[in-house]
Formats: sequence, structure tokens, C-alpha cells
Amino acid sequence: MAHSLKSSSETARSNRPDLSTDAIRSTKEDLAACFRMAARNGFEEGICNHFSAVVPGHDDLFIVNPYGYAFRELTASRLLVCDFNGTVIDGEGEPEATAFYIHAEIHRRLPRAKVAFHTHMPYATALSMTEGAPLIWAGQTALKFYGRTAVDENYNGLALDHREGARIAAAAGDADIVFLKHHGVLVLAPNIAEAWDDLYYLERAAEVQVLAMSTGRDVLPVAPEIAEAAYRQMREGDPESARAHLAAIRRQLDAEEPQYRH
Repeated sequence: MAHSLKSSSETARSNRPDLSTDAIRSTKEDLAACFRMAARNGFEEGICNHFSAVVPGHDDLFIVNPYGYAFRELTASRLLVCDFNGTVIDGEGEPEATAFYIHAEIHRRLPRAKVAFHTHMPYATALSMTEGAPLIWAGQTALKFYGRTAVDENYNGLALDHREGARIAAAAGDADIVFLKHHGVLVLAPNIAEAWDDLYYLERAAEVQVLAMSTGRDVLPVAPEIAEAAYRQMREGDPESARAHLAAIRRQLDAEEPQYRH
């Protein structure tokens, strides 16, 4: 299902900016950690899903995973740096085609989205396939996303051109979480820690909702005023909690899979 993106990169490489800063290295390590932990949690689908982050200090460049690698294989040095024209500025290989067309347009058109995670993780994707709103707001974890979601109702096949990436970016609007009908989910965030935190808890919220729905009994939503209040309580501490969450997964990987940093 994955498609390689072919581009010429020699001219860009000869004129590339300095990408050896500590901030860029740290961003690559954080992103590699998220790939590894996403694989552990079953969030990946073969070689088809993709995470990206705008390069610190270079708003016209983004880091993305290369075509042909499973999440569990990725390391900081294997990640690519691309521009919005599809040129690989740094790294070996090419991005997967749909990764480029979605992420380039997200970062170009939504400057607030410094990070974009796209997966076909099973429970959230299952809810993208059902009638009506994906989340019922019945579980506490789901309330983290209250008022933060959008639904792209117009599945249009694979994202193999800039127009489809632009359409998905428009569907996102101001939302942080986009359910792509019949497809998967997209998480947008100002930094890697918050993107990971949202991705993880989104799948957990979707999982318990699917389990509740599978009982055949009515799933009862929380009253809107309580849902709104709980959402605000959660969001107050989200940035700090997300940083701690990312630090926790890095400690686990440092002990068990330290090669992600290389």
C-alpha cells in the first residue's frame, strides 16, 4: 500500500543549512523514541504510517520517517529532513509519498502544527469507520479531547498529490485531532511531547469506547457541562504531563532499546 516518493536531492544537499545543532538532534531522538513506543503499543501498520516534526529553527523543513522502514526499526539518524517540495535535504532514502503530501501541506498551511502524527491505529481507526461522531464523550480519558476534534468526512483515496494534502489540512481547521473517515487519525501538536501524549491517550479512549459498545448496552455520555469542566481541568496540566510522559518512554527505551538514539 505504501508508495515511494522520487525526488532529486543533490543540489539541495550542496546548499543545505547547518542541521547539526543540539536542538535538531534532540528532536530526532524524541521522534525516534515515539516511533519505537508506537510500535510497542501496536499503533503502526506495516510501513505505511508516518510522524513528522518541523525542524527547529527552519520552518520550511520537516523531519519525517523514510519509506520502507517499520516504526520499530527507526533511529534518530535514519530520519529524513525534507523541504515542502519533496527534496530530501538530509538523510538516506525518500519519504513515503502519502507521508510527504500530507505532512508537507499540514506544516505549510497550519503553522501551529509543529508536529503531525498520522496512524491507522486500530481502535481510533475503527471509530473513523462508524456512523456519527467518533467519540461519544462517555469515558474520562476521552474528555481530554472534548472540543478538540474534527472529522474529515470526505475520504478521497490515497493522498498522492498536493491537492489531497491541502484538502486534509483544510478539514483539520483549528482541531488537534482529525478523524479521517475510512482511513485513520491525524494528531497535530505544538511539540513532540504533546503529540505523543495525545496519540497515546486517543487510542486508549477509543479502545475503551469500542469495548463499551461491544457489550450491546447503551453507552452513556457525560453531561456536556461536566465534560467541558473535566476537559479544562485536564488541559491545564497537559503540557507538563506530556513532557513527563515523553521522558518516561525515553527512560524505558534507554534501558531496553538504546539504539533508537543512534
